[in-house]
Amino acid sequence: MENKEKTTIVLFSGELDKAIAAFIIANGAAAYDHEVTIFFTFWGLNALRKDESVSVKKGWLESMFAKMMPRGANKLGLSKMNFGGIGPKMIKHVMKKHNAMTLPQLIELAQEQGVKLVACTMTMDLLGLQKEELLDGIEYAGVAAYLGDAADAKVNLFI
Repeated sequence: MENKEKTTIVLFSGELDKAIAAFIIANGAAAYDHEVTIFFTFWGLNALRKDESVSVKKGWLESMFAKMMPRGANKLGLSKMNFGGIGPKMIKHVMKKHNAMTLPQLIELAQEQGVKLVACTMTMDLLGLQKEELLDGIEYAGVAAYLGDAADAKVNLFI
C-alpha cells in the first residue's frame, strides 16, 4: 500500500471568499491524490449549515446564535467589500460569467473526491449547532482528531 501525501485545512473563517479558497485548495490537493481533511471550527461551520431551517430544540442563547449566523454556503458574506450583501452577489455574478464553480458545487466536488469534512464538536456545542442542521456526509470530531491528521500532513493551512 502506497502512502498518500496528506493536506489539512482548518476553516475558521465564515467568509465566502475564504471558504471558496479552502475548497479550491482541497479539491486541487484531492485531484493530486492527497488525503485531504478540512476541519471546520467557529464561523467556518456556517459553510456546512443546511440552507433550510431545521427544527431542533435549542435554548435561548443557541437560538440567537442560529439567527445571527449565515445559514449555509449560499449566505456567507465577503471578507472585504461586503457592502451590505451586494459584494457576494457581485462576486457570484463574476464567477458565473467565468464559469467558476460555486461554493456549494465545490463542497459537492470535495465530497465526491473523498475530502474528509470534519465539524468541530466543541464549537458545535458552544454555538448550539446540532448534527441535523449540518450537511449530510460529514464527520464530527474534536481537535485531537484534526491534530492526528495534521501530524502526518506536509501541507497544513489555517484559513
